[in-house]
Amino acid sequence: MKILVTGCNGQLGREIINQLESKKTKGEPIELLKCDKESLDISNFEDVYTYILEKKPEVIINCAAFTNVDLSEEKVDLAYKINALGSKNLAIASEKVKSKLVYISTDYVFKGDKKTPYREDDTTNPTNIYGKSKFLGEQYTKDFCSRYFIIRTAWLYGDGNNFVKTMLRLSESKKEINVVDDQVGSPTSTKELAVCVLNLINTEYYGTYHGTNNGFCSWYEFAKKIFEIKNIDVKVNPITSDKFPSKVNRPSYSVLDNFMLKLIDLDNFKHWEEALEEYLR
Repeated sequence: MKILVTGCNGQLGREIINQLESKKTKGEPIELLKCDKESLDISNFEDVYTYILEKKPEVIINCAAFTNVDLSEEKVDLAYKINALGSKNLAIASEKVKSKLVYISTDYVFKGDKKTPYREDDTTNPTNIYGKSKFLGEQYTKDFCSRYFIIRTAWLYGDGNNFVKTMLRLSESKKEINVVDDQVGSPTSTKELAVCVLNLINTEYYGTYHGTNNGFCSWYEFAKKIFEIKNIDVKVNPITSDKFPSKVNRPSYSVLDNFMLKLIDLDNFKHWEEALEEYLR
């Protein structure tokens, strides 16, 4: 199977490539194409179309994204260029060569005002530029490609910059840390998400899915658990979001229910605490 991974240097891209390389060493017939923003600008239609028609991948896993939520409010054009237009270009080229397309989306496509986990068919209503640009990317993926897997995820951590590493770094110089306690979601391991992606591409169960670790917590509870697992003595203070002034309206509740994965018996995700412990140990 010939697989193209865009955004190969991001947290999820790295993990997917690691798992695919592992499968190759075990004898699975995989040809891997790795692209970062320097080798393939997904916002350039001619580049994308030429590359994909030449390489003819059977699967395209699009991990490329503009994920800086705060900066998206300032660099609106760039956020849409990568998250929406780039996704459209890949979808058009993917359909031309009849490849399967994976689009990684986000919990931010929801407003975040529910009190129960969001299912795939719940009404979307993004309230910031990042969420809006990613949602448009979803729409383009559906409109221009017939063999797609849209996977919404949240609070990712893996090999790269993330909340877990930020907390550990802060603990090296601080004995007391303030963390918001009024935003709730599901911390998700890139290892678990990569397994989900690689399971889905071996099926024809096309559609939209939610893929996060099970259970949920606030950022404050997430931080407390990190330090507990690592046995680090740091005082964590719960504070409200208004103590961190921001231009971005973030969802206060963005827990996702892996409902559709459960229906097809492909919900491989562990509880978030178990996955976090595995990551840290």
